[in-house]
Amino acid sequence: MVTFELSLLTTEIIMAVLSLGLFAVGLILPRGSRKGMFPLTIFAILGTLAYALYDFFYGGNAAFLNGMYMHDQFAGFFKILFLVAALLVVLSTKSYVAKFQAYRGEFYPLLLIATLGMMLMSGAGDLITMYVGLELMTITFYILVAYHPNDPKSSEAGIKYLVLGATSSAVLLYGISLIYGLTGSTQMFAVAMALGTDVNAVTILATVMLLAGFGFKISLVPFHMWAPDIYEGAPSPVTAFLATASKAAAFAALVRFYLLMMYGQSFAETGLVLLLILAALTMIIGNLMAFPQKNIQRLMAYSGIAQAGYIMVGIIAVAIPAVSVFVDGIKGVLFYLMIYVVANLGAFAVITHVAQSQGSTEIKDYSGLARRSPLAAAVLTISFLSLAGIPPLAGFVAKFYLFSAVVNQGFVWIAVIGFVMSMISVYYYLSVVKVMYLGDGEGLPEAPVHGAAKFGMLLSMIVTVILGIYPTPLAQMAITAAASLVK
Repeated sequence: MVTFELSLLTTEIIMAVLSLGLFAVGLILPRGSRKGMFPLTIFAILGTLAYALYDFFYGGNAAFLNGMYMHDQFAGFFKILFLVAALLVVLSTKSYVAKFQAYRGEFYPLLLIATLGMMLMSGAGDLITMYVGLELMTITFYILVAYHPNDPKSSEAGIKYLVLGATSSAVLLYGISLIYGLTGSTQMFAVAMALGTDVNAVTILATVMLLAGFGFKISLVPFHMWAPDIYEGAPSPVTAFLATASKAAAFAALVRFYLLMMYGQSFAETGLVLLLILAALTMIIGNLMAFPQKNIQRLMAYSGIAQAGYIMVGIIAVAIPAVSVFVDGIKGVLFYLMIYVVANLGAFAVITHVAQSQGSTEIKDYSGLARRSPLAAAVLTISFLSLAGIPPLAGFVAKFYLFSAVVNQGFVWIAVIGFVMSMISVYYYLSVVKVMYLGDGEGLPEAPVHGAAKFGMLLSMIVTVILGIYPTPLAQMAITAAASLVK
């Protein structure tokens, strides 16, 4: 019997209603008095986040329409992550969005609609549902990336993202069509049962095309070349959301896809080799290409590429046919993604602030920032050190979880590559810190942080430090979410 229990979609329904409601408010309010959109958006996100937390701990696991959409703690963890990311992005954008005189009312609703698409991706148990969520997220980002109508870089980034994003979506959709042709179904569990251990050229082609589609959204090498140009040209808050939450959404879909469609099949061994190669190349190329960057958003693009390689290390452990190993691997992925989102958004809050106050994203213009804005410099330093995996910050614990899960299964060499690349990344992160603390900053304006942006920076910095010292609560949530996938 098909179950149609709308209560399983409460979080998504709340987000959809609030997004459309904010759109309506933006249309009703006069163009000059849309400052009220900021507090309304904050309240909308906080309310949805409160319900998502309640649902994670007390909601239980169930399937909507016989597995087309999954209501479980794995999806619940990601919904919390997306809402935290949206909250931190919105907190850092109040002054930045104020300069969007013509389209200020549409910016925040578009962010919430992108968040809704991410939620759909995290809970999708069907390839079509996953694709609908992906397109809802991606089409919204096409608009947001090109949100500066008079900025040639933003327009160029929007066009590039549209063309490359549409191409990657076509590749992904063709892989889905091949899967449907082979099995007669798009539900992941039914597809896995239909494929069984039957591996042929079409199965491999379909799976590789699906992985290529995911690889574009995640910025895996060799599907990464779009990231630097889009990250540099897009508005800084959009780059922040694109670099963190959208990447986490793609990983959420990839984990569920990999578990249901590759786990336990003979093709899993071939897929494991492919993932090992992709993870190694992504870590190496991402870190090495970050060295010569002069623009901080391009540096963050290559940093994000390298971070995707680290996260793939955790997914590799999923291929091991043991529940305990699977839980360890996915726990590492979930923990790392949350820490990555918080630390990265802390860094981007500073980048957004500097872009607003100085009109620049060049690293040289961060000279003397420690004197001109001590809080911003401190937050950026803590965020960078966490991303590099320096103890006692949360990034160190996250990388420990990832690498230990794969080392315990004998894949020592991939963990060694990850460790070496992490140490190499310290150089380009600290090169920015050096500019901030040792540069004189002569001629550059003061850049004090006020209001919501200050709160957002402090929040990300405090969470990064506290979870490094006491990671247990988040680790327990990650374990619960990972275990819900094998119940």
